[in-house]
Amino acid sequence: MTTPMFEQFHALKAQAPDAILFFRMGDFYETFFEDAVVAAEVLELTLTSRNKDDPEPIPMAGVPHHAAGAYVQRLVDAGHKVAIAEQVEDPAEAKGLVRRELVRVVTPGIVLDPGALDARAPNWLAAVHVSRGAWGLAVLDVSTGDLRQCDASALAVVVDELSRLEPREVLVSPTVAGDDRAVLDDVLRRGGVVLSEVDEGAWASAEAWRTLTETLGVADLAGFGARRGGVGVSAAGAVVRYARGSMRAPLGNVHRLRTWTPGGFMVLDEATRRNLEITRTMLGGRRAGSLLGLLDRTRTAMGGRMLREWVGAPLRDPAGIAARHDAVAALVDASDALAALRDVLRTVSDLERLGARVAQGTANARDLVALGRSLGAIPGLHAATAPVPAVARLLPADPLADVAADIGRWLVDEPPPTTTEGGMIREGADPGLDAIIRDALDGHGILARLEADEREATGITSLRIKHNKVFGYFFEVTRANAHRVPDRFLRKQTLTGAERFITPELKELEDRVLGADERRRALEHRLFMALRDRVALALPRLGVAARRIAGVDALGALAEAAVRLDWTRPTLSEQGVLEVDGGRHPVVEASVEPGTYVANDLRLDVASRRLVVLTGPNMAGKSTVLRMAALIVLLAQVGSFVPARRAVIGLADRIFTRVGAADDLSAGRSTFMVEMAETASILHHATAHSLVVLDEIGRGTSTYDGLAIAWAVAEDLVDRVGCRALFATHYHELCELGDTRPTVANQSVAVRASGEQILFLRTLVEGGASRSYGIACARLAGLPRPVVERAKTLLTHFEKHAPRNDAHQLSLFGATPATPPATVDEPAPDPAAERVITALRALDPDALSPRDAHAALYRLRALAEGSGGA
Repeated sequence: MTTPMFEQFHALKAQAPDAILFFRMGDFYETFFEDAVVAAEVLELTLTSRNKDDPEPIPMAGVPHHAAGAYVQRLVDAGHKVAIAEQVEDPAEAKGLVRRELVRVVTPGIVLDPGALDARAPNWLAAVHVSRGAWGLAVLDVSTGDLRQCDASALAVVVDELSRLEPREVLVSPTVAGDDRAVLDDVLRRGGVVLSEVDEGAWASAEAWRTLTETLGVADLAGFGARRGGVGVSAAGAVVRYARGSMRAPLGNVHRLRTWTPGGFMVLDEATRRNLEITRTMLGGRRAGSLLGLLDRTRTAMGGRMLREWVGAPLRDPAGIAARHDAVAALVDASDALAALRDVLRTVSDLERLGARVAQGTANARDLVALGRSLGAIPGLHAATAPVPAVARLLPADPLADVAADIGRWLVDEPPPTTTEGGMIREGADPGLDAIIRDALDGHGILARLEADEREATGITSLRIKHNKVFGYFFEVTRANAHRVPDRFLRKQTLTGAERFITPELKELEDRVLGADERRRALEHRLFMALRDRVALALPRLGVAARRIAGVDALGALAEAAVRLDWTRPTLSEQGVLEVDGGRHPVVEASVEPGTYVANDLRLDVASRRLVVLTGPNMAGKSTVLRMAALIVLLAQVGSFVPARRAVIGLADRIFTRVGAADDLSAGRSTFMVEMAETASILHHATAHSLVVLDEIGRGTSTYDGLAIAWAVAEDLVDRVGCRALFATHYHELCELGDTRPTVANQSVAVRASGEQILFLRTLVEGGASRSYGIACARLAGLPRPVVERAKTLLTHFEKHAPRNDAHQLSLFGATPATPPATVDEPAPDPAAERVITALRALDPDALSPRDAHAALYRLRALAEGSGGA
């Protein structure tokens, strides 16, 4: 169908062809064609059609404009982009078709609605570029103005950084192709990230440099640590250009380009983040129950985002870690100062996102009041931390008192939610406004007096002066009193139960009152816009203050955790050690009854005790011990205290974990394949400074295969990598590594067994376990009794016919595991034993007298000695 409206629709759709177009038509946003089909399905709308009688009616679905935000967010959450086409002229004044323009495109990485954002997490839009083998990565959070870029040595580094940052949307350069593109697509798919294409010109070095210098208002980027021609700079230019195009506005809150070096932080790959449940649980993906969920005791949203960043990127710089430890320790020791600090922080709003709304021109009067109130709290923060110099010096030196005073002078304490209805500006701020308000109030007073006078003159007690947008002001009387209305009243409208009238005097007053109200609203709006523009000029200063306050809030949260959870300050070491006395898993301890968690000691040293083989039953707590060790190292390098009585931490460049079972069937990868892929990544990337935590390597295949793989992996970690490692296993044969390699030690989780009953003591002891108690654990898990009994019978049979080794329940390799195992034949049957068994089966114990039983016993002994007959 070709009509002027649809010509306009198609022209706007062409500006954002990959987005669902919300086309404003009066009080609704309408979608058409394929957009309508998708919107109706995702939003559960009724799919209608335009021109139903046409042979090919056009699909159509709409949503009310006042509720559009929720619908837009549902589409974005489903992975779609939404383009908003607004009416940019008054339909009453339009000559012909109402003019419409595309005002913004909402994508997963560009969300401005505060209600649609996670207050305690960034909303990253990322960009990935490769040029001549060099990789670049950039990220932008338009809700805070945070722009960053880095150069990376390989795609693997980019993947690790994307895992850490968790962007909502990623722009990929056309230069990322072939196998590299397949790898990146797979990573983004598994993370549920939206992939967006950007034209090749956006990535050009010269264009990126121009875009960035223009946005930041500088002539050179060297002051930001960026170099001309850098691949990261190209990615940053592309991400800024995409954001500006989508928002249809300049990025007024982006004042700084931050350059980071991936090697400056501890690297945590995707598997490790998942296995350690750093920001979300493996089951359900919830924040509650994760390490961050336990740690985040921040008082502000921006402090929560800062702490999340610290937890996701632990430091490797000893000085930086020590500085955080010093600040946390100072707050722990000054409990009154810590309490005062946290009380003042309660009054601080999200300065970063408030500043973004100011820059984008969407901040209302309530936003500015919240901003001014928050800035007014800065002196209180300084006063609270005065006894703690290590923290006080981290607060903003510039309290932005001029900005707070400007806001306080102009805006009332509780302004209305919109900027067009008036009532925002404080009395006395502007004499001209005060005069208009007096006129309006006088007019309203005259109206009230006129109503009282006419009620008395006519004797109609129900007479009222009312107002609506169609007729303005009018007298309204009930139908029963209409005959009493004087002739000077002019009938305006007849209703079912009332009549409406006007008088020349009332119309004159209407012009005075409505004119004053309109002038008041217009002037208030102009004064507010001028104030918002002045605040926008201070946004660079505001950004510095926000980051400093967020950092202090994060430190306060770490101190609060240390106090509440009884954690201790770790000691940093330049040696490759890990010494933990009374260590606890932080999240598990917080989930059990106080005082019931069993703490454990742990020792690793690359010089003398590189690898600990950890054995013991299922459910005894081996995986908890593994995660405990990794989380204590991670927390120490975040700058936090740790859940231990004492801890000496040799800094780790990476933590690797291979814990738990998971598959990726959509990519054709079984549980065992995922396990092997993660293990391969560890062996390829671990260094002597890494901490490696492995659980049940080799369990997804046959016993011989699995044990061989586990043994070879353990040997490689000890002999080639030379890192600190914990290796939990049910292959008890691995304990023999301790006999052949002096840097391997055996530990087990103690169990007390009595008959069929087992008691998990949760305590680490030196030496390997001799049994796994798997059948006992199966019984506790509720396996049917007949199945448990059959398993016991089969276990007895398997152990009887297995090669003998006094040390373990099952030995495949014999006494020399470094050499291929010898073939062990099944022993030949013993004739004497067979005769005894046959004779026993022939006996009927209930039919034997004592004398007969005594005789039978002698016969059985003779058979065993080979001298008797059956």
